[in-house]
Amino acid sequence: MLFRLPPEVLVLLIPVLLFALVFHEFSHGWVAYKLGDPTAKNQGRLTLNPLSHLDPFGSMMILFVGFGWAKPVPVDSRYLANPRKDMMKIAFAGPASNLLLALVGGILIRLTGYAGPLTSMLILFTQINISLAVFNMIPIPPLDGSQIFSGIMIRRNPQLVMQLQMYGPQILMGLILFGMFTGVSIIWAFMRPFVNFFMFLFAGM
Repeated sequence: MLFRLPPEVLVLLIPVLLFALVFHEFSHGWVAYKLGDPTAKNQGRLTLNPLSHLDPFGSMMILFVGFGWAKPVPVDSRYLANPRKDMMKIAFAGPASNLLLALVGGILIRLTGYAGPLTSMLILFTQINISLAVFNMIPIPPLDGSQIFSGIMIRRNPQLVMQLQMYGPQILMGLILFGMFTGVSIIWAFMRPFVNFFMFLFAGM
C-alpha cells in the first residue's frame, strides 16, 4: 500500500500516477473527438487539467490501496461512423497513450546514462505508464481491454461477451482483493512479463 512507502517515494509516485491517469483519459476523449464524437469536448474533458478527470474516491484509493482510477471519459457511439471498430480504437487509445509516455521516459533514461536522481524518477515514470497500459489491456470489464475483446468476440461468441460484461467488475475486484489480503497477486503474475518486456524494450533495463 502506498502509505507504507517512504515519503520521498510518495512525493514522486503520486503526481506521476495522477498524470498517467489523466493523460490516459484525455487520450480516450481526443480519439473519440477525432472519430466524430464531441461528447467529451462538450463536457470539458479534452484537457490535461486533473480537476476535470479525477474521481475523488478513485484518487483516495491511489493513496490508501495502491491502485485507483479517473472518471471515465463519456463516449456516445451514435456519433461514430462504425461504432464497433471505433469503440475499439477509443478503448485502445488509453493504453497506447501510456505506452507512448513510457517510450519517452525510456529514451530519456538511456540519454541520462542510467544514473542519478533524474534517472530514478524517469524509471518510476516509465514503469507506472507501462503498468497502467498493461493493466488496462486485461480483457475484463471495466478495463479498456474488455472493450477491445468484446469488439472482436461479439460476433463469434456474444454469450461470452455478455457474461464478462455482467460479472467482469466483480471478477476484477475479487482478483485485486485476493492479492491485497494474501500477498499473491494473480494480476501482477500476468502483468509482470509484459512490464519487464517493455521496460527492456524502451529503457534497456
